[in-house]
This record gives sequence, C-alpha cells and structure tokens, in this order.
Amino acid sequence: MGELSRTPRETAVDLSVDLGGLKMKNPVTVASGTFAAGREYHDFVDVASLGAVTTKGVSLNGWEGNASPRIAETPSGMLNSIGLQNPGVEHLKADEVPWLAGIGATIIVNVSGHSFDEYVRVIEALEESPVDAYEVNISCPNVDAGGMTMGCHVPSVEKVVGMCREATKRPLIVKLTPNVTDITEIARAAEAAGADALSLINTLLGMAIDARRRKPQLARVVGGFSGPAIKPVALRMVWQCHQAVDIPLLGMGGVSDGTDAVEFMLAGATAVAVGTANFVNPHATIDVIDGIVSYCEEQGVKHVSELIGALEC
Repeated sequence: MGELSRTPRETAVDLSVDLGGLKMKNPVTVASGTFAAGREYHDFVDVASLGAVTTKGVSLNGWEGNASPRIAETPSGMLNSIGLQNPGVEHLKADEVPWLAGIGATIIVNVSGHSFDEYVRVIEALEESPVDAYEVNISCPNVDAGGMTMGCHVPSVEKVVGMCREATKRPLIVKLTPNVTDITEIARAAEAAGADALSLINTLLGMAIDARRRKPQLARVVGGFSGPAIKPVALRMVWQCHQAVDIPLLGMGGVSDGTDAVEFMLAGATAVAVGTANFVNPHATIDVIDGIVSYCEEQGVKHVSELIGALEC
C-alpha cells in the first residue's frame, strides 16, 4: 500500500452483512470492470478493508474486446463498449487471485461466457482457488441462442444459472441486465434456478453522437451507460426486485457516496457496489463506507442491516 492508501474510519456500528452466504465485513464492494482486480487501486485504498473485491469479468480463454474509441463521457455518466476484454481464467488464477488472497481480501469473481458451457468451465477452473463467491454476468450475448443476451430471456436465465449452480457450492450471485421489459420476471427465474443473491443493475444501453462529424462517439455505436444519471432507474429496479424475491440483493448504478448507498439499502439492497465513481475518485469506496457510518451514527443505527428494505412507503 502507498502512503495515500486509506482505510475506513473506526466505528461502533456493526457494518457486517451476509450476501447469500458471502460474509462481508461491510456492505461495500466494487462493480466489475471498474476496479480491475484491485491492485491498481491499492495505493489509494486498503483493498482488503472493502466488504469484497469484485474482479473484472473473466472468460475461459480471454477476449480481445472491442475496437476504439470505446469510452465516451456524457452528462452525469459515461458510456463504455470495452467488450469484456480480459486475459482469461488461467491468468486470473495464477496472478490476480493469489494477490488478493495474500492481502486478505474477500474475493468475488465475475464470470462471463459466450455459451452456457463456458460459464461452467470458468467456474470449474476456479473451484480449487481461494475464491469466496461468483458473480455470473448474464448480460453477455449467447452464441447458443443466436447472439441474444442471455439475461433477457427466462429459459436461458434458468438454464445458465442452473448449470452454474450444479458446478459450485459457493455463493452464486447473478447479475441482472436492466435492458428488459420486466426485471422481476428475470429475478424470479434466477432465484428459482438456484441463485443465492442478485446484483443489479448492469449498464443501460446508450449512445453518444458527435454532431459536427455526424458520427457516433463509440466505434460500436452503442455502449453501456453508467454513472450518477442511472441511479433513479437502478433504485427503482432494486426496490421492485426486493418485493419480488426472497434472496439478498447487491445494488449498483450511480453509487458515489454514503447517502447513495443508504438509499439502495433502504430500497432493499443488502450491499452496494461502487463503479463509475472509482474513475472519478479513486478513494470512492472508502468515502462510501465512511458515509454509511456517518449516517448510521447520526440516525442511531447500531447494525447496518437494519437499513435493508426499511423504506417507508
């Protein structure tokens, strides 16, 4: 750790939560793809002091990702079309997981795949590694279904979650895409197929245009929209899913400070993930934890789990 590396401040508030069998020392992790595997941020935050570290999405043999430009800034947000670029599961096993385990971090590996079988093979490859939970990204295009996004279709959700469930006894968190007509239908399908928890929301679909050039700002035209602008949509979907399922929720989408995190917990989230904010402020995760602590102390909350679903409608 560097001299600027920060840890959460001391408190008497009990910050621990249980996310579908994953014990977290506080309710804050990071959104996959915004934190790599944590090493790059260790000069700014004590990565092991987070509730968990969620790795960048990993596939079986690695993916090259999409052509540039693949990042565009928008008002109160950003677009990305990185394309889940990663070096593959063997690199993660040999390099990233041992480093995270060595510093004492709680590890969630985000699993990606272009086919049902690829998800299973990635999990099988990690079963002997010191991983604490899997987050299954079902927002990938499925070559088994003509390129359709897996998470948009109940039968494919049931199939991929069921296959992953058979492959592991570790906590299985299923990450939901918001780009559906009814997210509660997908949430119920994932729960029925064996998910221990759900994470939501993944990025919305968006685009940005350069009017002077009359061209899209992203090479692939459309990308994933994230940041503060999507928080109202994310809160609404977390609230809806909290009514619809009995398993815990990991809320994300525009979490930048402690108040944002508390809002997600009141809506029904057991824990939250900080994503785009990490790019703006590399201390964002610690700021969020400290902000939750300040809220709890001011409100006389002794255990952060008291906040889960405590919204008064």
